Amino acid sequence: MAEPGLHIAIDGRELAGKPTGVGRYLLELLRVWSQEAAAPYRYSIVVPSPPGPVLSALGPSVSVHVSPGGGTGTWWEQTRLPRALRHLRPDVFFAAGYTAPLRLPCPFVVAIYDVSYFAHPEWFRPREGWRRRWLTRSAARRARAIVTISEFSAGEIRRYLGVSRDRIVLAPPGAPLSSTAGASGGAEAVESPREPLVLFVGSLFNRRRIPELLRGFALASRDVPDARLVIVGDNRTSPYVDPMALAAELGVAARVEWRAYVSDADLAELYGRARAFAFLSDYEGFAMTPMEAIACGVPPVLQDTPVAREVYGNAAMLVPAEPSAIARALTEVLTSDDTRAALRSAGQARLAAFSWPRSATLVRDALLRAATR
Repeated sequence: MAEPGLHIAIDGRELAGKPTGVGRYLLELLRVWSQEAAAPYRYSIVVPSPPGPVLSALGPSVSVHVSPGGGTGTWWEQTRLPRALRHLRPDVFFAAGYTAPLRLPCPFVVAIYDVSYFAHPEWFRPREGWRRRWLTRSAARRARAIVTISEFSAGEIRRYLGVSRDRIVLAPPGAPLSSTAGASGGAEAVESPREPLVLFVGSLFNRRRIPELLRGFALASRDVPDARLVIVGDNRTSPYVDPMALAAELGVAARVEWRAYVSDADLAELYGRARAFAFLSDYEGFAMTPMEAIACGVPPVLQDTPVAREVYGNAAMLVPAEPSAIARALTEVLTSDDTRAALRSAGQARLAAFSWPRSATLVRDALLRAATR
């Protein structure tokens, strides 16, 4: 049983700036934890620079500690972060983003969402891939538990890192909250008018098949002349893929828009207008944005992979990453009311299977076990 006042420190780098996958996962955990006013826990978030308003709404059990210097990457993690932890003297540390300092003054739990740099080293620059693999393997070996977000990722962690299943805690993301889905979410979004708009949300990586999506969309637009595609996400492709140049080459530049980042309000507005969501990825630990789309009443078209079948099942159209198959699926979702209704109904059932409070409890229980073992 945990002692009252148990002190949990957290690497908060991913909460800085404009939080995406890891940062959004951590933020939802913190929102749940901070609302438990009677719980005997306190949380110290260590960040390399003063945070923005994203942390301002958290309760008094959460405090922020700025440890500047050394940027925000590996150097900060290995020098400034452990120095801050020695000062804070927590009972346990949550390494929320794959890696942890090599020297820590307390036990820790690490979150590893996928191991793409082990499974597909060709997707990473040699130095970056080596650094990620070395630090992640080190963290997994020393951590008292590893948090991950799908059975698929748990299997990959066992395969590539040699971790026994009893050390892995499965805590998938919860269904998006109303604040995530925005005013356009939920049942109201199902009834609202929709445009023939296809939406992609997520960082642009080569594994997410942006060229195939554009080629599939170009084919679908022959049957749906007023269709449009909006791509939202920063471009991290290497080798570089220019989505607008490819759209021009395919003759659909006037129907395609790419935005590197949008506000939460603008994203909610896009979800509220879209008739289809597309996310064609070779490799994910979970893929959170298709779940956001489902919560907003937007049926997703996903690449048929083991993790897509595990997480989304019949709530999505699952297709091979081949332009003609993508085009057929997009055309059906854009034009068939019956297909959209069936996918939305299945999507509501899938949403019920995912809960942020349940996942937050699982992660915190792992931290408590690590602190008291």
